Order: sequence, then C-alpha cells, then structure tokens
Amino acid sequence: MLELPGQPALSDFRVANLTRKLKRVDERVESLQACYVYFVATNSNLSGEQRSRLDALLLSGDKPVKFKEGAHTLFVVPRPGTISPWSSKATDIARVCDIEAVDRIERGVCYAVKFSSKADDADVLALSLLLSDRMTDVVFTASEQVEALFAAHEPAPVVSVPLAEIGRDALVMANNDLGLALNDDEIDYLVASYADLDRDPTDAELMMFAQANSEHCRHKIFNASWIIDGKPQDQRLFPMIKSTTEKTPEGVISAYSDNAAVIEGWDGARLMPSSRDREFTYVNEPIHILMKVETHNHPTAISPFPGAATGSGGEIRDEGATGLGAKPKAGLSGFTVSHLRIPGYSQPWEDDFPHPDRMATPLEIMLDGPIGGAAFNNEFGRPNLVGYFRTYESHLPGLPDNEIRGYHKPIMIAGGVGNVRAEHAVKIDVPVGAKVVIIGGPAMLIGLGGGAASSLASGSSSEDLDFASVQRGNPEIERRAQEVIDRCCAMGTDSPILLIHDVGAGGLSNAVPEAVDHSKHGANIELRDIANAEPGMSPMGIWCNEAQERYVLLIGDERIGEFEELCDRERCPVSVIGTLTDDGKLVVNDRDFGNCAVNMPMEMLLGNPPKMERDVERQTMPDDGLNLEGIELEEAAMRVLRFPAVADKSFLIHIGDRTVGGLSARDQLIGPWQIPVSDVAITSSGFNSKTGEAMAMGERTPLASTNAPASGRMAVAESITNIAAAPIENLSKVRLSANWMAAAGHPGEDANLFDTVKAVGDELCRDIGVAIPVGKDSMSMRTRWEDEKGEHQVVAPVSLIVSAFAPVTDATKHLTPQLRETEDSSYLLQFDLGQGANRMGGSCLLQSYRRSGGRTPDLDDPKRLTGFFAAVQEMNARGMLLAYHDRSDGGLFATVAEMIFASRIGVSLSLSGSRVDLIRQLFNEELGAVVQVEKSKLTQVQMVLNRFGVSAATIGKVGGEPKLTVNSDVSGADEVVLDLDRVTMQREWSEMSYRIQAMRDNPATAKEEFDRILDAKDPGLNSTLTFEPSDDITRSVRSSARPRVAILREQGVNSQYEMAAAFMRAGFSAVDVHMSDLLEGRDTLDEYQGLVACGGFSFGDVLGAGGGWAKSILYHSRTRDQFSAFFERSDSFALGVCNGCQMMSHLRELIPGAENWPRFLPNKSEQFEARLSLVEIVESPSILLQGMAGSRIPIATSHGEGQAVFADDTARYTSSYTVALQYIDNYGNVADSYPANPNGSADGICGLSNEDGRVTIMMPHPERVAMTRQNSWHPDDWGEDGPWMRIFRNARIAIG
Repeated sequence: MLELPGQPALSDFRVANLTRKLKRVDERVESLQACYVYFVATNSNLSGEQRSRLDALLLSGDKPVKFKEGAHTLFVVPRPGTISPWSSKATDIARVCDIEAVDRIERGVCYAVKFSSKADDADVLALSLLLSDRMTDVVFTASEQVEALFAAHEPAPVVSVPLAEIGRDALVMANNDLGLALNDDEIDYLVASYADLDRDPTDAELMMFAQANSEHCRHKIFNASWIIDGKPQDQRLFPMIKSTTEKTPEGVISAYSDNAAVIEGWDGARLMPSSRDREFTYVNEPIHILMKVETHNHPTAISPFPGAATGSGGEIRDEGATGLGAKPKAGLSGFTVSHLRIPGYSQPWEDDFPHPDRMATPLEIMLDGPIGGAAFNNEFGRPNLVGYFRTYESHLPGLPDNEIRGYHKPIMIAGGVGNVRAEHAVKIDVPVGAKVVIIGGPAMLIGLGGGAASSLASGSSSEDLDFASVQRGNPEIERRAQEVIDRCCAMGTDSPILLIHDVGAGGLSNAVPEAVDHSKHGANIELRDIANAEPGMSPMGIWCNEAQERYVLLIGDERIGEFEELCDRERCPVSVIGTLTDDGKLVVNDRDFGNCAVNMPMEMLLGNPPKMERDVERQTMPDDGLNLEGIELEEAAMRVLRFPAVADKSFLIHIGDRTVGGLSARDQLIGPWQIPVSDVAITSSGFNSKTGEAMAMGERTPLASTNAPASGRMAVAESITNIAAAPIENLSKVRLSANWMAAAGHPGEDANLFDTVKAVGDELCRDIGVAIPVGKDSMSMRTRWEDEKGEHQVVAPVSLIVSAFAPVTDATKHLTPQLRETEDSSYLLQFDLGQGANRMGGSCLLQSYRRSGGRTPDLDDPKRLTGFFAAVQEMNARGMLLAYHDRSDGGLFATVAEMIFASRIGVSLSLSGSRVDLIRQLFNEELGAVVQVEKSKLTQVQMVLNRFGVSAATIGKVGGEPKLTVNSDVSGADEVVLDLDRVTMQREWSEMSYRIQAMRDNPATAKEEFDRILDAKDPGLNSTLTFEPSDDITRSVRSSARPRVAILREQGVNSQYEMAAAFMRAGFSAVDVHMSDLLEGRDTLDEYQGLVACGGFSFGDVLGAGGGWAKSILYHSRTRDQFSAFFERSDSFALGVCNGCQMMSHLRELIPGAENWPRFLPNKSEQFEARLSLVEIVESPSILLQGMAGSRIPIATSHGEGQAVFADDTARYTSSYTVALQYIDNYGNVADSYPANPNGSADGICGLSNEDGRVTIMMPHPERVAMTRQNSWHPDDWGEDGPWMRIFRNARIAIG
C-alpha cells in the first residue's frame, strides 16, 4: 500500500467550528488540523512516469499539510468491505490515465489533535464520534491499520440453519440474530415449507424471504383484514385506494403494477441521440408522464446524509426502471422532524424532551439530510423543483408524561416526475432463456436487512443492525446506468431490454425474484458472476446486500453482446449472472463451493405468505378546548413567521440544482428577489413544447393528532389548491401519489390509519374524481428507548403526504404569488373553503404557543373544492388573475406576507370583528387561496364565481410601500391594528434559514445573504440588453449545410441535452460524443466545427472539478493531439460550460492564448450554489459574445466549484482583457459579496475567452435559459427566445 499525504481537508472556519465541539468534550484540546491522505493499492511497482501522473492527479500541484509536533493523529477512512464513491471514481480516473499499476485509490482524513497536557490514544479515540460518521467510517490510530481496506479475504461458504436438528427455535434465533423481523405466522410457514423440502434453510434464503415479505416490501398492513372496536370491516386499505383509479381510470396507463405510475401526456417532439449515428434528433410522439414518490425514513434517522441520498437515488431508480425503461425528469423532496432546537436560537414552542443517542437529532437531520438528497439529485442530473418542511412535537392532553406526538423518526420524502415512450410504458412477458443482467455498482458489505429494518419501530432492533441497514450512494455511477437505459430507449421497439427492475430494499434477493416472477418463470443464477467489491463476503451478503445504483435487466441471449457494448461506451459495469428457466425454481449456485446459496420454489418465496388481520380499537383524545387568551397580534405574527413550517426554506432550495436538463419552467423561486414561495413546479414536455407537467404537494400531519381523517382530506385538498396555480384541463387530470405513515401497533393509531384511508380513498377522491395510482406506506413511525430516566416514546400521528401530478396545457401560463404593479387599483380576494368556520385546531399559531385543542380545519363539502379548482382554471385562462397563493400553514397572514416578500409591494387588509375574531381570521389554516385582481376585472371574476357556485371576499387593496397593514373596526371605529414593514417580517421569516446556513456553510456568506434583506432599495433582478433577442441573425446561413458540433461528455456529465437543444435551435447538427468514443477511436474531433464541453460532475468531481476529465485528455497522446489540433484550427470554436469550463481551464496548455486562465476552486460558501444570477457581458475577444457587450442578463448558476483563482496577480492582470462575463449585483456593480457573487471569484469573474476568441469558458449555464420559459424570472416583454440564445446564433454566424 502506498500512502500519500495530501491537501487540507477542512477550511479554516470548519476547523474552528470542529475545534470548539472537541473542546466541549475535552477541554484540553488545544488545536486541530485535518488533511487528506491517499492510500493506493498497486499490483506492481509504479514507474517514474506513473508516479508523476499519480501525484499530479491527487495533489494537483498543492503542497501536503505538515502537522504540528506533538499532535496525536487519527485516520478516518471508509469502512472495510466497502468502496467509497470517491474511490470508485478516482480509480476510474487513474485507469483512464493509463496508470495500470493502480488497483484502487482510497481517501481518508488524518486529524491531528494537539492537547494542552498529556493524552493517550484512548483520549483521542474519545473524540472520534465528532470526527467520523459511524455508518460509513472507521477510525484507526495508525496508518498501517488502513491496510485493512485492501485486505483480500477468501470467499466464505453459505451457512445452514439447523432447523431439522433444533426445530422451530433455530428460526427464532436466526430471526433475532439476523434482524429478520419475521412474525410468528411467518416462522411457522417457513418451518412447514422446509419440512416439505426436507432440508435446512440457508441464511441467504431466510434473509431473502424476510426482505421479500417485509412490511416494507409487501405492505401487509395495507392488504390486511380489519376488525375495529370488535366489528369486522368489509374493506381493506389497499383496495380502497385502488378504487380511486377504478372510479376515474381515464388517462391512467399503469397503476400499482410497476415501479411508478404512468399517465397520458402530450404529443410532442422528444430530443434524443440517434441509435444509428449519435446525432441528436427530435422524435414526434406521445410524451407520457410517470410519477413516483418514496420515503426513506429509517436510514435518514440513523445517518442523515447517506440515508437521504440513497432515498433520492432509490426513487430515481424506480423511475428509470418503469416499464421497459424511462427517463427521470424532475424531483420533489420533503422532511418532517421534531423541533430543531438551534443553539442560540431557542423558540418558545420547544422544550427539553429527550432524544435517543442512536438516532440523529432533528437539527442534525436538517443539517445533513437535505444536503445528501440534493447532492444525489445534483450529481445525477435531476432538478429538484418542489418540496415541504415541517417540524412537529406536541404534549397532547391524555398522553402519559413519557410520550409525545412528534417525529424523532423523521419523514424523508423523495419523488419526481419523468417521461416514458408509449412502447415502453408497460412491462411485457419475457421468454425462457433470457439472460439475467446486472448493471451499476458492485456488491458491497452495506445495507443488509434494510427492508426489514425499515419495518421495525426505531429502538426495537440492535444498534449494530440499525447501522448495517443503511446504504451509501454513488450518483455518478447511477447516471452511467441511466445513460445505458437512455441508449436502449432511443431504439424504440428495437430496445434490447425485455424487463428492468431497480435494486432497492433486499438487494438482488428481492429484485431478481420480482423480475423473474413477472413472467412466472424460474431462474438459474451464478453467485460468483455478481460483481463484488468484497470477495470475502458471505453468500448471504452477496445476495442480500443493498449496495446502491444497480438494476436487474432481462436481455435476450442474442442481444447480450450488443448490450455489453452499450455499457462499455458509458463505462457502466455490467454482469450477466444467470438465465430464466421454466421450472419455477430460483437457484443461486456457488461454484466456489459447489453448492447452492438458494434453492427455493418461487411459489414458496412469493406466492403463499400468511395473511394479516388487524384487531384494533379507536381511541378518543381529550380536547381541552380552544384557548387564545394572552395572544397579542404582533407577537403572534412574529412567532408564526419564525415557525419552521411557515418560515423561509432557502437553506433547502439553493443547495439543489433547479435548471439541469433545461426543461424546468417553474421552480420554487418567485420574482426579481427570488423568494421561495411557489405553489407548484412545472416542467416542459420538451424543448419545443409549451405543454408540460405539474407537481405540487399537500400535507397537514399535525391535524392527525386529534382528527386523522380531517388531516387526510386536508392533505389531498392542499395538494389541489397548490397545483391549481398551473393551467390544467380539468380536475380529473390531476393524479395523486399518497405516502402513508403510521405508528402501527400503537394504541389508536391503526384505527386512525383505517379511518383516514377510508376518508381519502373510499370517499373524497372518488367524490371529486381524482385517482391515486401510486403510493407508498411506512408503518413504523414510533421511536421508543430507555435511559436513566426510564422509557420514552415519540409517536408520529398518522401522516399522509400527498403529491399531485398533472399534464399542463401551457407551461408559460401559470400563476405565482408575485403581486403586480397596476395602473388601475387592484385588490386581494380570498377564497375561503372553510366558509367562515375559522377553525384553529392544529394551527401553527397554536403550536407556536404550545397549545392544543379546538376543532381542526376540514373539507366539509368536496363540491367547494371542485368548484374552486374549475373557477381558478377559467379565470387564469382568461387572464383575470394577476397573482395567486394558496392559504395553508400560517393562514391568511402568512399567505399575504409571502406575496409581499415576492413583490415588495404593500398590502392593506380590511377585516372586522373582535380581537379573537381577528386572530382567527388571520391565522386559521382552512383551505383557500388569495388572488390579486385588477379593479376592471372584478365584475368578470364575480360572474365566473357565480357560475361555479364559489364565493370569494375582497379583503384588501394592493399597492404602496412594501408593508402589511391590517385595518379593523375592533374598537367600533376603523383603525390600524397591525402595521409591519417588509424588512421586519422577512428578517423574522428568514432567520431560521440563516441560522442553519451559518452552521452548515460558511457563516460569513450566510450573514451576507441574510443582511441583504435589509436593503430596502434593492431593485431585484433586472435586465439591460444591447441587442434585440428576437432578431434571428442566422437567416443568411440557413440555406447552407448545418455545421456539426460535438456535444462532448465524460462519465458523470449530465447537461448534454439542453446544450444540444440550444445549438440545434441555432442551426447546428449536434452529435453526442462520449470521451470513450475519442479514446477508443470511434470518433475524432476532425469531424466537427464546434466542440462543446458540457456541465455536470465528470468522475463525480473527485480530484478537482474537471481535473480528471482534463487529465484523461492530457495523458493520452491520441486525445492530446486531437484537442491540440482542434484548438489550433482557425475554422472552429469551442465552448466549455460549468464542468466543461473547469475541464477546459485545465487544458490551458493546449489552448493558444489561454495560458493565464484561472483554476476553479470550491465556492466561498463551501456549498453547491444554484441561483438565477445577474451577469454583465464585458468587451472581450469571444466570438460567441459578439454584439452583446454591455448587456446585463440573469443566468442560471449551478456549481460547487466556481471560484476563479489565478496563479498570481500577474496572470490575473494579463487575463483581464479576455474576461468575458462578470457577476454583478442588482445595481449593476461588480459583485463582491454573496449571493450576487455566488462563488467568491475576484472581480466576479465567471467567464473568459482565449486571445483569438475562438474558445470561451464560463461557469454559469446559458444553455439552460436560452428560452424565455426556462427562466425562473424574466421581464414580461421577452419573447419566446431569451437573450442567451444569441450565444449559439453567434457561433453559427462565426462558422458561416
């Protein structure tokens, strides 16, 4: 093993934060240093050239850290038996760079801790929990111990469980030892089944059976029969939900028969590279919509970052494995946790109820979990466009002192929308003889028993089993697998894929049987053909581990060679592991030991599991009545603004890419100040389509603590009042995903679940004609543990999270909460579907005062909802509404405040009644919405409302200074009872987000963003153009042949489609070129006039963003010579964007006139930044920016490493005339503060050209905002083409 010390692993502020934490554990800690250490396993001695290349790869010219004398060191490295995602990508880079002697590179962190007095290894190890992740890391005190990472272990044999010898007790012991979560009936079933087989079970078979038949996988409670209060029920949960689709089946192509539901979409032009010549082309066809939402609660509770990351990754795989292969498009996410308890920011609704050590705290979950989910989406290349966040804890009357309602076990939601071709929408029967194939990563010693573990209440299994059941994510390899799926889907009816299934809970032991069972066959599998990173793993481990980023496919034997070539081009690992048989048996052979790890009839595994009966009772919770005494209006307003369910969610949003793919039409951020208050997310069907898809969410879980059925109805209705902001033909076009969570087995909760499913599935959704074709359940939402004070329980109320999906008629015609300036007067109208009931139970206001009681909001009449939806749709279609925002958490007050934040326009409300009446009017959370209507349209609006039997009341006037004024006759005369300016309200609303950002990211940049709220004169985003975007300057060259542009990508690049679309619109022929095409001689750059390096995460951005990609060019004579020759040509151009910009900056030695270009290093915030930023185009040689100098235009920023750093001041000044783009603030000044300068680059530099202008690089993404509808905000007078389209047309003119 070779050991190489490396660069600093932590920035100064992170070292300071960590040092403070260490001192709280041991006050003798004096200082801390941290550096990366690289461990390299080799198969032979490195040559001098190989060692030089390796040093260049790993160190990138940086100097290794030197530790202080006398410091104690700890090495934190990945757990033996696993390969970290970093390692797999770094090793790939070494291989691509022809360092053949390297078998594997792994990275660890060496911490050097200096104590003020004598300390030993035990003292240092006592600090290790703060320096490592218990789930993914191990800690060593000496580097020699790290050899364990590369230790080669002999294969282990399968283990037989001595059932014949010991009897039933053998299975009981195995159940406990392996954490199988089998119930007594299942154990009895297995005893009888193995008696029939006349042999003992293997541990692999038992683990497989446990996963395949876990509550997580088989949804036994939802298929159970029910007895409630002694009365048998004639309905089951799942059939009640499925009945909604049976009632409204129109347009539902696939429901509850696949990984995701499929509904009819629009006809349109879908962009894909041709399977014949790789040229991007548009195919006119139906663009059907798939929808899926998952939960990943247990893993996120145990280890938030990997738990949430693999939750997102698993849901993405569900989409990709729908039908015969589909394409994920845009995501959604959500989190529910107990109260945050942010240090230094304590809130009156928080108390000191304990928390178990084995689980992450709510604050830890919200610091790390969202980053995990966002990081996976970002690297895979899927925008996240909508979500929710809620905290909840309540000491309800009638509960014992040691029990509360809350979410110590969190909800982590991951979902999304995708597209599937009509011929691939439904799975087909597969013939005997087809090959069983795995694509994606190798088996690893992680995630054993995850499906079973997720079925247990937190605290009812051992801590070791908890940690064994959590996986880790590698989004870059999942992207490679998706590229293989995409290549197959592009073949249409000639796709080699006969069946595809994702590998999730239970690993191959669940995925392979389900894939095989689809056509009612058997299979013969060879265990040792499964790609395996840990040869010493047991057969049970190989078969049952939940290593991520894998798919099971069935491929015809005659197409295997062709399919392997597709995988090789994408560098996607592929293994052929078996064959379908006609004997109905699943046999997993182990050739190393000449036996079988599994030999089981499929019918025994999946066909005859025992059925469940739930015999439960309802429990009535005492109600202590509504109490609003002592609540003052202004203090109530401030508390509600700070309450997490209402407060600013920016800390969750800017970390996630929202523009990748180029099809986002509406994200979370609204208006020139980009305020995260959108009700709905919208994507375009295709690059040339105005139609699209909408997503929205609804959840009102606190209501379930006292009225579970009402919480379900409110969740469904809220998703509809949110999605109503999108133009949708009619309500029946809306379909829902229902994610059900409950603490099954806890007194009263099973009955609450039944009543809620009945209220939603059997009643409401059937009444309003809305289908629920997809969903998920998680039945273990209770946390129970003991400490020195005794037993504690935190029980989640029945929790229904609803996600609504619908085809959109015109993605450009949606409504937003941004108020508009009008020449005539304009007014706010409130739709109150509660009809004046103003019920306060479960409201954020009461929660903020730690009060419960009172009636909860509810949907009393479904016709009000259907009439409301229809009226809003018609008013939107006829242009009557200027702004729209639904009423939910925080009530009318929060709704109007958010509209003010988005527009910086004032609102004056006029309400009547007593002090208590005012509180109830402002803070009730009944269903409804607020709209802005111009005075001249009021009569027309009333006519529409009358026609649909809907009422709306004028509640205020829009205009004036940005503040909220409430006028009332509370004392008999009209007076101002509340007067709050925008700055005061928005600072309260945003402080939670700021506090979390300051803990998680660079506190200096977090403070700069928070302080920007104070600037009352900030004009917001704006645009100044020195050219006319609608001018098609390419008219003169339209008749000439389309020049060819290479849309270049490396593994992990994810932005090629939007780049191809922009160049095609400008008149180019765009061709998909993978680096493997150039390295293996399938293509050369001689064939192209243009070269475009796209954005993404090449090699996962390990070894420096773009660095591995660049070195794969520099260290190969074939590619080095090709690129050098291309850059020397006078008839060509090159563009590098984001990751492509970073890569090309590393090629500066090959690019004439680029020798002083900067490197691009991590952002100053030390966080991925996704924003709509303002840039100025400055005079430069760039041929792509000709005629654009002086323009100031918003542009999409999405990167983690964009800080331009020059070698020295000389290089910086020498490059000054080649600077092409600079970030500016909203006043037009060069941006020197965050977030206007999102990465900390000196002088706001974000784009440069070489000296002759034929090569341009830039960090922001013009291709993602080339069309006006792709922009989160834009001036109203822009046409179909946005200003950035000029770049691509300039390129076309330059080529001639």
